[in-house]
Amino acid sequence: MELVDDSQKKCGGVMNSPLAIFCRPNELSRDSRLSSFLIYLEDVTVVFDGFKALDIDLFGIYYNELRVVIGPNGAGKTTMCDVISGKTRVTSGKLFWQGSEISNAHDIAMSRLGVGRKFQTPSVFDSLTVFENLELALPNRQTDFFRNLWGKTTSDEEEDKIRQMMGRVHLTKQAEVQAQFLSHGQRQCLEISMLVLAEPDLLLVDEPAAGLSDEETGLMAELLLELRGQHSIIVIEHDMDFVRRLDAGVTVLNEGQIMAEGYMEEIQANPEVIEAYLGR
Repeated sequence: MELVDDSQKKCGGVMNSPLAIFCRPNELSRDSRLSSFLIYLEDVTVVFDGFKALDIDLFGIYYNELRVVIGPNGAGKTTMCDVISGKTRVTSGKLFWQGSEISNAHDIAMSRLGVGRKFQTPSVFDSLTVFENLELALPNRQTDFFRNLWGKTTSDEEEDKIRQMMGRVHLTKQAEVQAQFLSHGQRQCLEISMLVLAEPDLLLVDEPAAGLSDEETGLMAELLLELRGQHSIIVIEHDMDFVRRLDAGVTVLNEGQIMAEGYMEEIQANPEVIEAYLGR
């Protein structure tokens, strides 16, 4: 169920709904930010050997919101995802998860809190079948050694979940096919399916449309649109046609800073964004 508070109602409704007006964090009080955002960054910087890779004043993702992050190469998109996933610690500033500060949480802790991440290059188990990959992705499965070692490991309910997921991503016919024999697009769908089955609250998805055919791109957009409302999702993407299909709020990063935020129509009309990114 979607979490809605007064701050979201004042912005025109829940994010991603047809009537929603994009709400920037600076338009909300600090208390509203802490209660409205699943993940919230405040005055966050990341410095590598004197180089400031990230310099974010305010950034937040609502519960069950789909957000797209765009920007030129080197803009800080991956670094921001590294911070959110716990892979990279902040140099200064604070991170909040469901209103509680988690600035020093490492990647394992963030995963346990409910952050799932899909990298640009699909990372699946090539020697396992599609079904076995999804089976391993079930909650607590990778840490439940004895359950994997002896006996039937998957309940009828879990098997139904796996088969439903395979149907959603058009992989039912490939259930017994090893992942190494899947197309790039099928591997992308498999990895996202593995993330979803792990039941995270936040999905970080890096360039899901990269290398996909037109048909696969359409299916990927449909999947992400279907998932919003069930998860918060951050999509890193360069394909502007794909971004338009998602019809979601957009954050533009450039040189580690947020240059603009809004819906795509507003972003496309922003002169600074055109000069720095879209006009290239």
